[in-house]
Amino acid sequence: MPATTRSLPLWTAIGGLIAGTLDIVYAITYWGLTQHVPAQRILHSVASGLIGREAALAGGAATASLGLFLHYFIALVMAAVYAVAARKLDWMRRHPWLASTVYGLWLFVAMNFIVVPLSRAGAKGLPPDVLWIALSVAVHIAFVAWPIAWAVNRALSSQGSRHGR
Repeated sequence: MPATTRSLPLWTAIGGLIAGTLDIVYAITYWGLTQHVPAQRILHSVASGLIGREAALAGGAATASLGLFLHYFIALVMAAVYAVAARKLDWMRRHPWLASTVYGLWLFVAMNFIVVPLSRAGAKGLPPDVLWIALSVAVHIAFVAWPIAWAVNRALSSQGSRHGR
């Protein structure tokens, strides 16, 4: 394999890890600055989706660690879904900014109206904080979907040149 060949799974994971990091830093920073919520509590809220609010809050550092693990797991799944779609849909490779912006919007909708309501977190609908909502839409696009698309496209453009496309 030539030195310029990039592994799609590796670059998908890199994109997911970047997205997960930017997203959790945003959440911790926003809630810490606006409501003085400690970082551990943010991670508990992620864990609550799997184990429920009471158990997450009672678990201390262990459930905060679970929340961090789950957060990165979700980000990696988001990246993998984008990578599979981008491999199959040529327009996503030709228009990565548009594709990833649409994907980021979809992620915001899916997380807030499907994943969280179906989880054990107990949250239904969006919080009444308009600034949080607006910033969350922007974050799902710029901090989550764009880094994922950047990483996936690095791998796919390398594979495309390798295969003579």
